[in-house]
Amino acid sequence: MRVHTKETQSNLTPRMVLEILKEGNNRFIGNLKAQRDLLGQVNATRDGQWPVATILSCIDSRTSAELIFDQGLGDIFSVRIAGNIVNTDILGSMEFACKIAGSKLIVVLGHSKCGAVKGACDHVEMGNLTELLSKLQPAVYEEKETRELEQRHSGNPVFVENVASINVRRSVRSIIERSYIIEQMVESGEIGVLGAMYNIDTGKVDFYADVEYIKDERNPGFSVKELRH
Repeated sequence: MRVHTKETQSNLTPRMVLEILKEGNNRFIGNLKAQRDLLGQVNATRDGQWPVATILSCIDSRTSAELIFDQGLGDIFSVRIAGNIVNTDILGSMEFACKIAGSKLIVVLGHSKCGAVKGACDHVEMGNLTELLSKLQPAVYEEKETRELEQRHSGNPVFVENVASINVRRSVRSIIERSYIIEQMVESGEIGVLGAMYNIDTGKVDFYADVEYIKDERNPGFSVKELRH
């Protein structure tokens, strides 16, 4: 497969990029990886890059976005941090990816059985990890399905997955609310932002329709102002 060029990137819409990622994940779970000349892609991208998507995912060794979505060199920006949390540096990276480099879609990709989420569920404190896990605590407290206090820990898989899902949704909204640049690009339809969850047992990515902020013909009335109410 050929690498993206400025022309191919500019001709894509956020919705089209989402379909590219869905098709790539289908190839991944079907073990039908696209044929690529990676050395050729190295040469083709040496003078520039035109990634079509920006994926915020966890550092978990099983969650490489390039593999999960069957993408090649120069196809996506991969932003990785434990617990797929959002901070100022990550927001700045996303602003660069979209405003300067032309990326059309931001995906916050959580995953099942996340170690960082488990640590937050257990209120782990350890060195610099303490501050990182504190950014996951709001998702822990927001989980209301698990009412029994003795069940609100990492040993309860339902609790863990609920917190992981809430964390993805919070991160998606945080990106738009904390970045004026991204907010304006979403409002104009230049880019889209959405959340998704990767299942480490099956390899499948489920995209969250309730946190899909793409303004296009399918959703012409969407406004990011709705997020502030």
